Amino acid sequence: MERRYNGSAWHDRFLPRLTSAEVQALPKEEALVVLPIGAVEQHGSHLPVYTDTLLAESVLDEACKYVPERYAVWLLAPMPYGISSEHSGRAGTISLSIPTLQGVLMDIAQGVRESGFRRLLLFNGHGGNSALLNLMAREVRLKTGLMVFCLNVGGLTIEEGLITEKERLLGIHGGDYETSLIMASYPEWVREERLGAEYPRLEEHSRYLRFQNAGFAWTIDDVSESGILGDARTASADKGKLLYDRQGRQVADILMELTSFEIGKLKQQ
Repeated sequence: MERRYNGSAWHDRFLPRLTSAEVQALPKEEALVVLPIGAVEQHGSHLPVYTDTLLAESVLDEACKYVPERYAVWLLAPMPYGISSEHSGRAGTISLSIPTLQGVLMDIAQGVRESGFRRLLLFNGHGGNSALLNLMAREVRLKTGLMVFCLNVGGLTIEEGLITEKERLLGIHGGDYETSLIMASYPEWVREERLGAEYPRLEEHSRYLRFQNAGFAWTIDDVSESGILGDARTASADKGKLLYDRQGRQVADILMELTSFEIGKLKQQ
């Protein structure tokens, strides 16, 4: 029988596979609980609607290969739904409302705190979740006392030369980057005969507005006919493997640092 939670990360660091007594007994002073958050939304005609959740899971799985056993990093079950309202109306998109996601995040955080943990990382695979996660991180901090961190897969460093500058600026949905990663991790989920390319004419019409900063409100129907932003034709599994390796090591360094971060030490005495 094929089973979902295979690999060392899900065997050694998946908190829900422990019993209540085992969770209670865990050392928690320098433990970090990680909540992967993704989305179910259209990604053009070549990628699965589960892409962002797969990315959150896969990058974390890769990162855990580089985290020594002595670091107490624990993964929660991934949240497969997020805020995907920018893709509403396109087949396969299933979006939570803002109040629903706020409530779910707070409830999960309360459970983490009641289990005795002190640190929670919101590990996000979908750009549309970012603004709310940053807001909720502070709300969770205020209501639970947890130290709360946010990390976005899309904000990780991409090694120079792996993708073009145009793709870096405009290829934010179903382009080279995401397609390469899914090709490397779930090749059977990619429809390679349907790879396409589409870029919005943003640079032609604004010197200032960009997707990454100096943002503006948009839906996919505003900026794309095909449902993608970027060039999936330049993607490859080999490129995806390089991205996983580089970004996995980067995330591993961050995870290890967060296990000992103490927010109470930031003020000058």
